[in-house]
Amino acid sequence: MLTVTFDAHDAAGLAHFWAGLLGRKVVGGTLVPGDDTQLGLRFVASDSAKTGPNRMHLHVTSESLADQERQVAAALALGAAHLDVGQLPEEGHIVLADPEGNEFCVIEPGNKFLAGCGLLGEIACDGTRAVGVFWSAATGWPLVWDQDEETAIQSPLGGTKVAWGGPPLAPKETWNPRQRFDLTPAGDRDAEVDRLISLGATRLEVAADGAVVLADPDGNEFRVSAS
Repeated sequence: MLTVTFDAHDAAGLAHFWAGLLGRKVVGGTLVPGDDTQLGLRFVASDSAKTGPNRMHLHVTSESLADQERQVAAALALGAAHLDVGQLPEEGHIVLADPEGNEFCVIEPGNKFLAGCGLLGEIACDGTRAVGVFWSAATGWPLVWDQDEETAIQSPLGGTKVAWGGPPLAPKETWNPRQRFDLTPAGDRDAEVDRLISLGATRLEVAADGAVVLADPDGNEFRVSAS
């Protein structure tokens, strides 16, 4: 199972924000579970500071202009804020920041790339084509987009897409700022780690909770936890 994890100063509060926006429930205080087609979100208490734009951000879809306005109003009521990242007036998506400054977009209706992807339509990531190919093999999800160094994968059942925008990449100097993928394999964790290394991952360390920390071909850290 693939989950997107965010470090947060108020992990429970941020979990409730995203659960409220996505119409889900919080489990265990900080987990917003997904399902077979929608990725889950996890929030972990941390003192780490957000520096610069995130390397991945979420795209929430809408079914009509009225629905987009409703989604934006709901996000603002839950504690989001409008955000200027240089978007043009004619662009249809609305850029917001969650209560801890994590960027996300409410996508305009009629977006063909996210048609049928569900409410959490996309995780948009900074990354090369090699990373898209790696995560396709790691998850068993096919590449549904592979063009001009841009890639995207999606569960065979449909739902949330995970996409990488290709070069140029923002400089990466330290641990990914407050974001990472977590994998929970259905079978043996150590065997899964060996498989991921054979696909191009690099073993980094074992975390205090026992999760194995790896890096993908771009050097982005991710964790493999026991099931």
